[in-house]
Amino acid sequence: MSATFPANSYSGPQEKIRAEMKNRPPASRRASPWADLLFSMLAHGAAWLTLALLAGIIVSLLIGAAPAIKEYGLSFLWTSEWDPVQNRYGGLVMIYGTLMTSFIALLIAVPVSFGIALFLTELSPLWLKRPLGTAIELLAAVPSIVYGMWGLLVFSPILSQYVQQPLQSVFKGVPFLGQLFSGAPVGIGLLSAGIILAIMVIPFIASVMRDVFEVTPPMLKESAYALGSTTWEVVWRVVLPYTKTGVVGGIMLGLGRALGETMAVTFVIGNFNQLNSLSLFEAANSITSALANEFGEAAPGLHQASLIYLGLVLFFITFVVLAISKVLLEQLKKREGTVA
Repeated sequence: MSATFPANSYSGPQEKIRAEMKNRPPASRRASPWADLLFSMLAHGAAWLTLALLAGIIVSLLIGAAPAIKEYGLSFLWTSEWDPVQNRYGGLVMIYGTLMTSFIALLIAVPVSFGIALFLTELSPLWLKRPLGTAIELLAAVPSIVYGMWGLLVFSPILSQYVQQPLQSVFKGVPFLGQLFSGAPVGIGLLSAGIILAIMVIPFIASVMRDVFEVTPPMLKESAYALGSTTWEVVWRVVLPYTKTGVVGGIMLGLGRALGETMAVTFVIGNFNQLNSLSLFEAANSITSALANEFGEAAPGLHQASLIYLGLVLFFITFVVLAISKVLLEQLKKREGTVA
């Protein structure tokens, strides 16, 4: 004979807790303490302060450049004449110098940074990985004026003697290459400035690439090695597809650093406000160098307004670069989400 018990003759601890929770009156919402309210106000204030500073910079640049904008309009961007004596100004030489030196810097820095990151993450022995990584990061702490003085006193004579003069002798008379390497053999010009910029941005790009390469799950790389892939195939087919968003971000970080550099470029670019040829060894100028050299001595009026106009153009170039980088990163994220 089986014994029968009432349905609710026994209730365990969980049933008792549930019953107490049901019988408890609803708790009233606790008022936010003053500390939370203060923190919220400070956080919102910091966000709005950033936007206000950005808007203030744009407005001040527009107001300062208004006389030059009214005088030249958009023709300022493709006019190469810069003559403070005749009070005629055009920003083509400075814009070309800024873009060209940054392009040369990226052309050199990206492959070198990729090689450094590849060596540190895949090939370097353990005893060398940490000191070499620290040394690369310390390069970013060297002041830019030190790079400029080293480039002017040490690197430029070496570039002139061992690179520029041999290239000019080899390609003398060749239609295009002869003009590309023409210029006074002093080692100062666009190429010199681009190489110095490349040395300066390598630590930033290499550090970012190394960090994103290390994020790759070891299981993916070990699986590729187990299938017989070489180190290059693992990096090209596994590591880079997994970390391409971070790699693009690192390259854009280096480009932003190159566009805004002042003192190092000022020492080695030549500070010449005329565009006589497209030679890599021709003395030129950049927007930051022109601002550093002339703004302190520029008289109020069209000269000063033209320099501020150059600053506005540099701001616009940097904004476009950042916008393009954001678009690329968003597209990469969408592709990764689609593939996943």
